[in-house]
Amino acid sequence: MQGARAVMMRRANQAPGLRQRLEKLALCKHHNVAIVALANKLARIAWAVLAGNESYRPPVLATASFAELACR
Repeated sequence: MQGARAVMMRRANQAPGLRQRLEKLALCKHHNVAIVALANKLARIAWAVLAGNESYRPPVLATASFAELACR
């Protein structure tokens, strides 16, 4: 949660794709809900990397980001 909170606080310094996702998420949802959504996403990524015993590969941006899905 603290890592997600730090990323949200510094979202202007993130990569363009991530920055867009975080901005959309922050506009649609309450600040704390957006942080929990990001923490969930980061935890799932970390689990997949560790469980698969592989190195991290940044995701290719899809047409529907997790922020757009969260706004529905």
